[in-house]
Amino acid sequence: MPDLHPPVEPYDRGMLDVGDGQLVYWETCGNPLGKPALVVHGGPGSGCSERARRYFDPRRYRTVLFDQRGCGRSTPHAGDPATGMRHNTTGHLIADMERLREHLGIESWLLYGGSWGSTLILAYAERHPGRVSEIVIAGVTSTRRAEIDWLYRGVGRFFPAEWERFRAAAGVERDGDVVGAYARLMEDPDPAVREKAAGDWCAWEDAVLSLEPQGAPGPYGGRPSRDRMAMVRICTHYFAHGAWLEEGALLRDAGRLAGIPGVLVHGRLDLSSPPDTAWELRRAWPGAELIVVGEEGHQGGAATRGHVLTALERFAGR
Repeated sequence: MPDLHPPVEPYDRGMLDVGDGQLVYWETCGNPLGKPALVVHGGPGSGCSERARRYFDPRRYRTVLFDQRGCGRSTPHAGDPATGMRHNTTGHLIADMERLREHLGIESWLLYGGSWGSTLILAYAERHPGRVSEIVIAGVTSTRRAEIDWLYRGVGRFFPAEWERFRAAAGVERDGDVVGAYARLMEDPDPAVREKAAGDWCAWEDAVLSLEPQGAPGPYGGRPSRDRMAMVRICTHYFAHGAWLEEGALLRDAGRLAGIPGVLVHGRLDLSSPPDTAWELRRAWPGAELIVVGEEGHQGGAATRGHVLTALERFAGR
């Protein structure tokens, strides 16, 4: 399997004014004349990472990374309780991506990401199919309410004690709205309440990923406090609203992606996002290829990484 490319530093970066008082951080790496590609990070609210740069051959790609509203180096930061969330929705993020593309003078670009990033990729590509050359996804989600309910309730059958603690900390009954309760806790005026809610949320997320044989321990709870607060606040805000997407719309409208080559890589052991969504997307998207990795989960591993690198290498020449 191919390995990541050597570390690379951005040759350009900036803060893009996208309106609503929001400044979105962006950076570009690799070859300024290379094939344009956009990295769409997950979370929502995790921010882009230096590691993501290394998936792209710097001789062949012009790689663009950005921090979605409210996280990473974008401002205002959702880790600050004074930052309002009214102007942070899926529609806003799609518009930000288009504004960034226009700002950089890019005609069309390859989109790469996973988890929440895959939802945003699909939403953008179905809105602007003519601006997308290819798509590579590692860890498919469409953020249907059914998927949200599975992640924050259904999968609890594998972790009954942890889910009971997660639910009880939210202060809701067994059939109550756990995600909505956490979204309200993250807006509480008491910083101690917000800090505890963020910790309880991350403890649950870490528990769901804890069985993955190649996953890193504590991927959520181990984040710096300000970044963790922003991520949980943004996650709960988005998931409490079903990401402002009509239920099942991204799968229903996947036919709009016809003509866009796609590679979907998904771990069979992904408890947080079971492979059925990836399978449904593959059936609805003409021209997409699905690779199910038997021994890996949501965080991926060597095999997932290898399949992504192979796809990106193949698409570099298109």
